[in-house]
Amino acid sequence: MQERCSACRAPRILRRPLPRLRPTRLTLHDFLPYRLSLAANAVSALLAEAYEGVGLRPQEWRVLAILGEGGEALTQQEVVGRTKMDKVSVSRAAQALEARGWLRRSPDREDGRSLRIRLTAAGKRGYESLVPLVLEREERLVAGLSPREISELRGLLARLEAAAEGSRSR
Repeated sequence: MQERCSACRAPRILRRPLPRLRPTRLTLHDFLPYRLSLAANAVSALLAEAYEGVGLRPQEWRVLAILGEGGEALTQQEVVGRTKMDKVSVSRAAQALEARGWLRRSPDREDGRSLRIRLTAAGKRGYESLVPLVLEREERLVAGLSPREISELRGLLARLEAAAEGSRSR
């Protein structure tokens, strides 16, 4: 016999307990932030093979890539926004690239307190020589994925990044 609601006598729907969405115990191997960190470290190490060959550190590569991709001068604050690096890391990377002659820093005409940074001809050549090397490593990285899976992965990563940024305490 089916159980009925005491008020209206309609059949009660027996609900099965939902699976726990939040585990009560941490299993590091299954903890998504940990797995993302491991993946990021492995990917960074793979890419570093390319740019460390010319003596660049990861932060310097990021600044070089942002400037090389757009081809325009940016303020250091704009580079901070695009790379998610902190101001000190961007400043140090810019100084290192400037010391090797790959970048020029100059005061911003609109805001004299800001510095605009742009690649020199040598910096553009350095960037252009590294692009095929990092793209080849990206190909190796995703070789086992279909184009659809790559597209889905990009979308999922964008959603996770947005969720993380939206959830941070400010």
